[in-house]
Amino acid sequence: MKSAPKGLRLHIGLFGRRNVGKSSLLNGITRQQVSIVSEVAGTTTDPVEKPMELLPIGPVLFIDTAGVDDVGALGRQRVDKSRQVFDRTDLALLVAEAGTWGPFEDGILAELRGRNTPLIVVFNKTDLAQPDAAVLQRLDNEKISYVTTVASDGQGLLELRRALIESVPEEFLHTPPLVADLVPPGQMAVLVVPIDLEAPKGRLIVPQVQTIRDLLDHDAYCMVVKERELRDALDRLRRPPSLVITDSQAFLKVAADTPPEIKMTSFSILFARQKGDLAEFVRGAAAIDRLRSGDRVLIAESCSHHPIGDDIGRVKIPRWLTQYVGGKLDVQHMQGRDFPADLDSYRLVIHCGACMWNRREVLSRIDRCRAAGVPICNYGVTISYTLGIFHRALEPFPDAMEAYRQATA
Repeated sequence: MKSAPKGLRLHIGLFGRRNVGKSSLLNGITRQQVSIVSEVAGTTTDPVEKPMELLPIGPVLFIDTAGVDDVGALGRQRVDKSRQVFDRTDLALLVAEAGTWGPFEDGILAELRGRNTPLIVVFNKTDLAQPDAAVLQRLDNEKISYVTTVASDGQGLLELRRALIESVPEEFLHTPPLVADLVPPGQMAVLVVPIDLEAPKGRLIVPQVQTIRDLLDHDAYCMVVKERELRDALDRLRRPPSLVITDSQAFLKVAADTPPEIKMTSFSILFARQKGDLAEFVRGAAAIDRLRSGDRVLIAESCSHHPIGDDIGRVKIPRWLTQYVGGKLDVQHMQGRDFPADLDSYRLVIHCGACMWNRREVLSRIDRCRAAGVPICNYGVTISYTLGIFHRALEPFPDAMEAYRQATA
């Protein structure tokens, strides 16, 4: 469990003012000195992450943030970093010093409630004061869980652990499937894995590994080939596979070499369904037909990798879009957790598969695009659309195709 990818962990964010004891709580919960604890307000600067296993939940990721009441130019940068954590928080701890509740706590509470993020209020330092009775009554009325702690000596941590377990969001416990529902037990999937300049030396990338594991977990099996060997591999099989899954950049060759009676899709489209909202991405694909020369398009990459050679996000997708539109587009790129506060100038956002992120963060970006009225699409969906094999690549997902038909009716 310790090596479980971050994207598969329950993200638990700690929010509150400076010096209310967030770092002490994190150290107490994890039983480790993860965060520096000091009487000096603002000791925590950037978010501090601690992966661990919290039974019976499983792998989790605690994120300790800087106080949202930080001041000054540097303080505002810390607050901005802390607010980014809202986007990826599955379950929040709002930490307040017992006896103190004001606009900062109300603001955090409103932000979390507006995002429908499950939360627990933690009243810390109850050896010095007690929570205000009116605040407790309000939390009871709004059905918000709360606990009291003295993090410095471990009081209340057992109750906090119990509250965490009871507050795990249902969608985390029932994550959308990756591929198991498309390949029945005892059946085969063929995975097409190009080995090019961007393939990591000596290993496979996360989408490929997780797809293999999902198939094995559900008693299916797979064959892994490079794109040049696909046709020969299919000819050698006594019965056809249930599904062919390819890296999106090999879509055209794989589509040509896969008989039409065999369903085909890409790793990126599988992750669009598991990590985000495939129907929303498919609806976003319709906006590609409305693009005109000079329109502004944002390509968002969750990984901060160094582009090499014919990079998929920096080179190939812009080229395929330009060819499809028939004119040069104003393509902007952002990496990691950088994302525009104002999306109004964009005609389309294209997001990577976000294989290293949790689903909450991807859905947060989808919500921001929806609120701005800007269509959002996914790498695999975009590539299949611009290359003319959209319907073929989405055939395994009839619900998503129905969403597309409704959007284009």
